[in-house]
Amino acid sequence: MRKSIILFLVMLSLVSFTSPAMASEKDPKPNSTATTNKVEEIPAEVQVMLDRLEAIKAMDKSDLKSSERKELRAEVREIKSTLRAAGNGLYISTGVIILILLLIIIL
Repeated sequence: MRKSIILFLVMLSLVSFTSPAMASEKDPKPNSTATTNKVEEIPAEVQVMLDRLEAIKAMDKSDLKSSERKELRAEVREIKSTLRAAGNGLYISTGVIILILLLIIIL
């Protein structure tokens, strides 16, 4: 009985949340000013880090030594951690929201 109630609540919550793709227009009109504003809003130091990540991804790593690969991996990790820290946002996934709601309901 309890399993069926929990399963019902999970299914109900999954159905009740709609995705943004379902709410969008059939033929959305691109807004050129919005795309240019997003590019301008990226700080220069962040753009440099993103460009470096793209350069590392595009590199041919087959001819590098293992020590050079380790240095690249360390650099990528450092850049990614810096970018995450600069995000200043809190992101909660849908699964976590469902779990929190279930805990609130049960307790």
